Amino acid sequence: MTRILGSMRRIDEKRGAVRVEDVYDTDIADLWSAITEPHRLARWIATVEGDLRVGGTVQTQFTSTWQGPGRIDVCEAPNHLMVTMEPGTDDEAVIEAVLTAEGARTRLVVEERGLPLDVLYKHGAGWQAPIEDLARHLDGGESMWKARWEQLTPVYETLALS
Repeated sequence: MTRILGSMRRIDEKRGAVRVEDVYDTDIADLWSAITEPHRLARWIATVEGDLRVGGTVQTQFTSTWQGPGRIDVCEAPNHLMVTMEPGTDDEAVIEAVLTAEGARTRLVVEERGLPLDVLYKHGAGWQAPIEDLARHLDGGESMWKARWEQLTPVYETLALS
């Protein structure tokens, strides 16, 4: 059976949210570095370039091949990061990451809000796959994003919205 790390919920009649979380065998400073430093982000989820400060605009290209602009709204090391993707457009979505130390380990919760309901399940799989890749990155392994996304997509498609 496939371990599901995420859930999906309806926000309104058109939009929803995906929430994925996992606990990593690393301290909070290392995990914060992995989710905020461009050279490390590129190893597990996306290339990011631009003005890397609160209020700054960045250009991203995710492993999934989606690319576009984002705005850094919150960056409170080492616990809270929030980025608005495609700000000011009809496709605007907010990605929020919260890190919590749990002894020598760290919990990461990622939620993306504002996604179209008809493809929400693809985003569920699309977040779980890189969250798993993050664990592989921390262990020095390689990305398995595409194969894992293909395995997870039909599973997420069967999940009910909360």
